[in-house]
Amino acid sequence: MRKINTRQFHRATRSTPREINRKIVLNLVREHQPISRADLARQMHVGRGMITQLVDELIAQGVVAEGATANALRGRKPKLLHVRTRDHFCIAVDVRFSRTHVALTDLDGRQLALQTLETELDPDALVAAIALRVEGLMLGRDPECCEGIGVVVPGMIHRRTGHILLSPQLGWRDVPLREALAKATGLRVLIENAPIACALAHMWLPPFSRDGVDNFVYVTVSDGVGVSVVDDGEVFRGHGDTAGEFGHLPLSLDGPKCMCGLRGCLEAYTSNVATLARYFDVDASVPASRKAMRDLGFGMEDLVARMRSGDPRAAYALAETGRYLGIGLAGIITALSPARVIVSGEITEAWDVIGPLVSAGVHERAITPAAAATPIDVAPTGDSPRLRGATALLVARRFAAPEVA
Repeated sequence: MRKINTRQFHRATRSTPREINRKIVLNLVREHQPISRADLARQMHVGRGMITQLVDELIAQGVVAEGATANALRGRKPKLLHVRTRDHFCIAVDVRFSRTHVALTDLDGRQLALQTLETELDPDALVAAIALRVEGLMLGRDPECCEGIGVVVPGMIHRRTGHILLSPQLGWRDVPLREALAKATGLRVLIENAPIACALAHMWLPPFSRDGVDNFVYVTVSDGVGVSVVDDGEVFRGHGDTAGEFGHLPLSLDGPKCMCGLRGCLEAYTSNVATLARYFDVDASVPASRKAMRDLGFGMEDLVARMRSGDPRAAYALAETGRYLGIGLAGIITALSPARVIVSGEITEAWDVIGPLVSAGVHERAITPAAAATPIDVAPTGDSPRLRGATALLVARRFAAPEVA
């Protein structure tokens, strides 16, 4: 689904569906709220009569509401419009190798409640555990106001069936998680991999970008490493819906073994598991080693804390991750030429230390000055981008541009 660019759009005419104009108005209200009808008319370069009709239709649909009255120098004081979001809610689920987070959120991605559980690696057991948390979060709430369940998982997703084709971190192959969770909860379930979901959150949830740039690469560095490519406000999925697996492009054919079974993948050098394995000097490709690290309850936050307290091994483990991440990002920039790169994940808690190493790696490997100058932004830490991404899966359906034949 394509995002409407509210700074550069083509208004619908008699030959195109009226729904496009309603969606433009809806997105303008959402990004500039509170906003008056007069300001909407100026933004769209149309008469007040047309805006009044479109706004009245959105109010009748229950998606836009009138709020406070604005001050005016003369004439009637206009009523300001806003999008109704807080009387509807979503269930957001973030499945990770170590823990799974289940949150109740509003349509702006704000958390209203949160539960966590240890991730069951048996799919049926995990579905049952998630369904139990969903039931608890739904207590006393109107199911009609629930947009559904958005699920973010590490791995490759078949968009049509919702099957998890492959998740090396979880050890899953062809798992029908969406179907099973929908059956267990009776709610609509949407499922996506982490980088695509996070990219959707960047586009669809506040705060909204004011520069109009919807051409970027979103890189998630967590238990695995994933990439989402966004071009002109739309995620590029490729044939088979598996585009963006840059985490499994090799930095070295003789490098460490990755959880996918290959050697030298970017993920094998830069994921949380790889960084922690470097610190503990163990082989992350061995399931017993991964389980032992998980059972320790020692995460990236602990590693960053040790680095800041002066632990040289922690500093080395993080610095190596930064160096390799820079090399990997240089390859992504060379291949895709994005307007910017956005990096999220626990590693960004140490960005003041590893950021310069990442930039040095990009400058060293970039083949043009323009590529070397590509901005690398960091997603706000503590913002739960994956849970926001799970919410965005549901929210995007409300605000996306309609398909026009």
